[in-house]
Amino acid sequence: MKKVVLLLSVALITIQSVSAQTIKGLFDKVTKSTSTSGSGLSNEDIINGLKDALRVGTDSSARRLSKLNGFFGDAAIKVLMPSEAKKVESTLRSFGMGQYVDKAILSMNRAAEDAASGVGNIFWDAIKKMSITDGLQILRGGDFAATDYLKSITTKELTEKFRPVIEASLVKVDATKYWKDMFTTYNKFSAKQVNTDLTAYVTERALSGLFLKISLEEQKIRKNPAAQVTDILKKVFGGK
Repeated sequence: MKKVVLLLSVALITIQSVSAQTIKGLFDKVTKSTSTSGSGLSNEDIINGLKDALRVGTDSSARRLSKLNGFFGDAAIKVLMPSEAKKVESTLRSFGMGQYVDKAILSMNRAAEDAASGVGNIFWDAIKKMSITDGLQILRGGDFAATDYLKSITTKELTEKFRPVIEASLVKVDATKYWKDMFTTYNKFSAKQVNTDLTAYVTERALSGLFLKISLEEQKIRKNPAAQVTDILKKVFGGK
């Protein structure tokens, strides 16, 4: 009986030793794989580089979009009429009232441009909270991994804080007036009344456009040396 217990003990110790070596080997491989963008990169280097990339990407995107025609002049993110209002747009234009539609579209984009200038602090607060685990996952991710991370942790707060800014902007540029005029006119000719939440729609489209631009900035930083405008960006992404 004592011999059996002794044999079991030896076997258990051996299994534990092999498991520990296996886990250590896997960890070493993962650690090594995160250093492909440069030799001797510490976790602090990686985190600082990724934070810099997001800071540069968000700042650049927000500045561009907040300028006149930042949204309106960019076909990829221009805020157009929502799908449920396409019939409204078509009907009004057929009655020679395209000016209402054009003014509504222009004012929606002006509101998005106005609101884009107020997102810097929201992004920066989120960027500062990035953990080492987050950083390593982002470094091993695809071209838009950092943007996806940022989107996952800021969308709710951005929507909550962005919506009142959009709402105020829509009022400031008379978008709500044009929207009301447009649908009031349409409803005179239609038995089915249309009621669309303009603020929610513009907020969603503005954030979608903003994240698209941030993702393109991230891709550029990862792949284009000329876009690696700080030393830490060159160090982290320069060897990729």
